[in-house]
Amino acid sequence: MRALDQSSKLKNVLYEIRGKAVTEAARMEAEGKKVLWLNTGNPAEFDFEAPYQIVADMIASIPHAHGYSDSRGILPARRAVVTRYETEPGFPRFDVDDVFLGNGVSELITMVMQALLDEGDEVLVPSPDYPLWTAMTSLAGGTPVHYQCDESAGWQPDLDLLESLVTPRTKALVIINPNNPTGAVYSADTVRSLARLAADHGLLLLSDEVYDRILYDGAHHTPTATVAPDQLVLTFNGLSKSYRVCGYRSGWLVVTGPRAHAQSFLEGIYLLASTRLCPNVPAQHAVQAALAGVQTIDALVAPGGRLYEQMRVAWEGLNSIPGVSCQRASGALYLFPHLDPEVHQIHDDQKLVYDLLMSEHILLVPGRGFNWPHPDHLRLVTLPEARVMSEAVERLGNFLASYRQ
Repeated sequence: MRALDQSSKLKNVLYEIRGKAVTEAARMEAEGKKVLWLNTGNPAEFDFEAPYQIVADMIASIPHAHGYSDSRGILPARRAVVTRYETEPGFPRFDVDDVFLGNGVSELITMVMQALLDEGDEVLVPSPDYPLWTAMTSLAGGTPVHYQCDESAGWQPDLDLLESLVTPRTKALVIINPNNPTGAVYSADTVRSLARLAADHGLLLLSDEVYDRILYDGAHHTPTATVAPDQLVLTFNGLSKSYRVCGYRSGWLVVTGPRAHAQSFLEGIYLLASTRLCPNVPAQHAVQAALAGVQTIDALVAPGGRLYEQMRVAWEGLNSIPGVSCQRASGALYLFPHLDPEVHQIHDDQKLVYDLLMSEHILLVPGRGFNWPHPDHLRLVTLPEARVMSEAVERLGNFLASYRQ
């Protein structure tokens, strides 16, 4: 039979979060072996319950949620998104027609990149990054150009390096804040500098803020749109993390700033929103209840709260391992520890992750899966309860003590 090869468009599409090690972990579990999945930020896997108001509203909507909705999403949900940002100091005004609901933020990222990019257009993406940004840039025919973040400065972007990467083909700047995988929360000055750089070079700002309510130790999140009211900013957010409903696939995109120069591009987003007909309608009914109700995430991230204590225990444990150092997370659900190459001579971080899985039945993600250029980092999810988190880090340390490549 005629061979069916993978599309060449996928050549530069990487997604190690669900890569080959995940397939092996699934095989191990099918054989009855217990695996600790620290590769994906999926709160439901670690016994986090969805807020009951969200579940109740979604259930109540089922009898009348079986038809298509407006391609942008149902009006009450889009109105709830508008109201949510009206309480955000300095956030530019926008209306319901400036909101697109999606089957998670991932779908909205895909739509935006397809609407924006021609072959060879460049997009500035942080390194390390959430790899979907790089993957969807490549899939849309664009070229991801990675600007490195500085670990010694709390993973803040290296602004001088970033500016040196701008070319006539550069079309957009991606900001992931709070950051996945590092847990960094950018200072207000950093966000202003990023916005100023984009303004100086006429770049579209794409701001991934899905972790904006998962903040520790008094960290303050500065929405990009608040420091760039006179620039076109696309803000991405959703229910998956702060509201612990990843499986509902309920995200939104907000468009703020001047648009006269971008009407064709924005019409392209609307066109693509229409071709998928509409987002998942039952999940849209979760948005209003989530945004209007009690913000249960606040207790979880406060000192003594479950998310806070899990992050703290993991961070302390990692820094107690010889040859391992880790910046404390100010936000999100991850840590990105560094393996000192003088102590741990790792040449292949994918092999390290695979060998750890086979030995300890713990699944992490290699740092190069986040477009970090060196095999000296790992990402782990801080969602297991503190006792499990502490034990997992201890087992990682014991493994590294005798591991050689």
